[in-house]
Amino acid sequence: MSTDQRQIPYITFEDISKEILDYYVYPNMDVNYYWSNDFSPQMYIALAQAGFISVSHLHEDNLLLLPEMQEEYAVLDFQDLHISRKVGKLIKKGGYHLEFNTRFPDVIASIQNAYSPCWLEGAYAELMDTLSQNSYDNFTLFSTELFDRRSNELIAGEIGYITHNVYTSLSGFHKSDKQYENWGTQQLVLLGHHLESEGVRFWNLGHPHMEYKIDLGAKILSREDFLKRFLEN
Repeated sequence: MSTDQRQIPYITFEDISKEILDYYVYPNMDVNYYWSNDFSPQMYIALAQAGFISVSHLHEDNLLLLPEMQEEYAVLDFQDLHISRKVGKLIKKGGYHLEFNTRFPDVIASIQNAYSPCWLEGAYAELMDTLSQNSYDNFTLFSTELFDRRSNELIAGEIGYITHNVYTSLSGFHKSDKQYENWGTQQLVLLGHHLESEGVRFWNLGHPHMEYKIDLGAKILSREDFLKRFLEN
């Protein structure tokens, strides 16, 4: 692994060892991002299990894997999940149904359409599809899908994964039509209820600097405090 702090260090599968993580990665607050050209499931899962959240980055026409060891994390304990009155009313009306991993390609396409540029492209999107279709030890990646019960239209959704019995959100979307106002938040609340019912320990919402995460009830943890909880089992 490169140790030159003037550039983003290159990371290999061999670097994701307890010794290197404990002595060079976790305590180094001067470096958040690393890069790799290894889009294999083994590499991605090893990074996720170590606490990295990986996206992709296009550099000089080359798509790179960009794992981040964040300085801070937005963490939601399910007992803290906040449900607004508007979302509570939506849930009581019951005009929706929630599914998991039934329309994965459509969720990916909807996320790609929602953001420009979108990091969920090319080899990264292909990797997500592979991960969603296969079983792995201590790692499950899936889509969450919220449908309008009347039309069966996909209104909101996201992709994320569970490892160490912690769910990590990657990216999501929701339709902006006025009739579907608050459905994006409804999807998050329903997902939170599902994760809690499945015995998931807590929800890693990633970067803390988005208001909706705090509105949901998330707390901000330092890297050190997050890793203590994340790696404890």
